[in-house]
Amino acid sequence: MNGLWSNVVENVVFVLEFLALIAVLFVAALLLEKAAQKKRKVSEPLFSTRKMTMIGMFSAVSAILMLFELPLPFAPSFYKLDFSELPILIGTFAFGPMAGVMMEFVKILLKLLIKGTSTAFVGDFANFAVGCSFILPASVIYAFGKSRKNAIIACISGTLIMTVFGTAFNAVYLLPAFSKLYGMPLDSILAMGAEVNPLASESSIISFVAACVAPLNLIKGVSVSVVTMLVYKPLSSIIKSGGR
Repeated sequence: MNGLWSNVVENVVFVLEFLALIAVLFVAALLLEKAAQKKRKVSEPLFSTRKMTMIGMFSAVSAILMLFELPLPFAPSFYKLDFSELPILIGTFAFGPMAGVMMEFVKILLKLLIKGTSTAFVGDFANFAVGCSFILPASVIYAFGKSRKNAIIACISGTLIMTVFGTAFNAVYLLPAFSKLYGMPLDSILAMGAEVNPLASESSIISFVAACVAPLNLIKGVSVSVVTMLVYKPLSSIIKSGGR
């Protein structure tokens, strides 16, 4: 009985931490978007019917892409590559940081409704947090100066920040949380990494995330950035005009 109650408390705490992070990111996105608009001397509504419709469309496409995960030869099976950030990066370049955080949130909700969770919600939390660490910096940089040069700087910065943050976040918080909530010893998780990647040590979480997590985030950031740079310009006029 005590074990069950302990598990319930741990899950509630985890959910509350997730909700707190969402609130912080929404506030940060709002303040940064307002600052960018002030610098560019423009006044755009944060929400409009068309904007909300487009956010919903991009979120739905992103949720679908999240279902198509690619296994990686250098990481355990619970780490997979998906390209759900692609439509979100395109959408956030068009509509701003607030839209980006909202799309990340709606994407996770849709994915949970469609597929549920297989990682005690830790993987979904990780996808949201790490996705925002890519989308938010990139969108803020672009929002302060909408040029091709800034878009390239935004993509490079977002990729580097996501790689560093995602790697550190896994080591400090996500892997210990996954171990506790999923009931799997951390040593067993590290051993899974060592089995598929000789650079990952069974006794070091640092080598595990450096060998398994960092390359995943780097590959994802680079690939999403390259595709976005290729397709954003042709799509931007259609997106902003609502297809008219």
